[in-house]
Amino acid sequence: MSDLKYLSLEKLTLAYGDTVAVADLDLDIRRGELIALLGPSGCGKTTTMRAIAGLLTVKSGHVRLDGADITHVSPNKRAVGLVFQSYALFPHLSVYENVAFGLKLKGLRGAALDAKVQSGIASVGLNGFANRRPGELSGGQQQRVALARSMVMEPKVLLLDEPLSNLDARLRLEMRTELQRVQKETGVTMIFVTHDQTEALALADRIVVMKRGAIEQIGSPQDIYNRPQSSFVADFVGFENVFALEGGKLKANGGLYDLQGDVPAVAGLAWRPRMVTLGSGPFQGKVRGTSFAGEHREYLLDTPLGPIKAEVDASQPMHDLGAELAFDLPAHRAAPLASFA
Repeated sequence: MSDLKYLSLEKLTLAYGDTVAVADLDLDIRRGELIALLGPSGCGKTTTMRAIAGLLTVKSGHVRLDGADITHVSPNKRAVGLVFQSYALFPHLSVYENVAFGLKLKGLRGAALDAKVQSGIASVGLNGFANRRPGELSGGQQQRVALARSMVMEPKVLLLDEPLSNLDARLRLEMRTELQRVQKETGVTMIFVTHDQTEALALADRIVVMKRGAIEQIGSPQDIYNRPQSSFVADFVGFENVFALEGGKLKANGGLYDLQGDVPAVAGLAWRPRMVTLGSGPFQGKVRGTSFAGEHREYLLDTPLGPIKAEVDASQPMHDLGAELAFDLPAHRAAPLASFA
């Protein structure tokens, strides 16, 4: 068994009845990696996670973990932990009892049980909360209890389903830091499912972007953010101006438009709003919307190419609604796209 293939999904096909949700998926995950499965609702990311956990019967293919084929192993014998989006804590049990629950099922008792539970509670920063019940905790604290309950079982892989979606913005930031700390300190292989690109970029060692039951792109957060390979990935990670190319020209609104500079021989180009040059250039647009966003101002332009989103430093003079503005889409600033669909 190679650490580079600590967890392997081989030609994995998953279905609900006659509806195939994931088809022939191949994915190798390294020991100790923190992986994000990223994509919109219905892309197959949660279905894939459920198959790893053993909660969904595999139609075909294999799931291998630490050198063993676990495709048909029951969930309680897989050494796979799962933290649900809803946390799934027992409301009538204390923090201590919730964390101890799985250990007791394994037969742990007495001082060994107590040491394990206390260590688990401390590892997520909840010393002093052992006797509280879930209803007496904040959302972030409940998330930590769920994390501790899974971690004390010493799973080979820990799965988290939309782990931060129920938290407000401040708590999400805190829990990102907490998840990273726990994962790095324990070295557990961790996979989390999310539709939030910011969360995936902030947490993951690698991101697996999924679309319609298949992997669209795998890469580091930097690769996914700066070098999307397809129009789908570009749009999903914030390139809001995405266009196909035809014969070296921009294809938009049924027409072809010349770009300034050297245009690469690719399927399409994508620009983030800040990559758009506003105030000069060969194109014209009318300001349809504007919003102040702290250090920058965002504009939505009506143009012959279609809607264009641009972003400029907030210190620049403001343009009123209805104002006619020149703009440019510099080819050298754009992300080249290998595929466009």
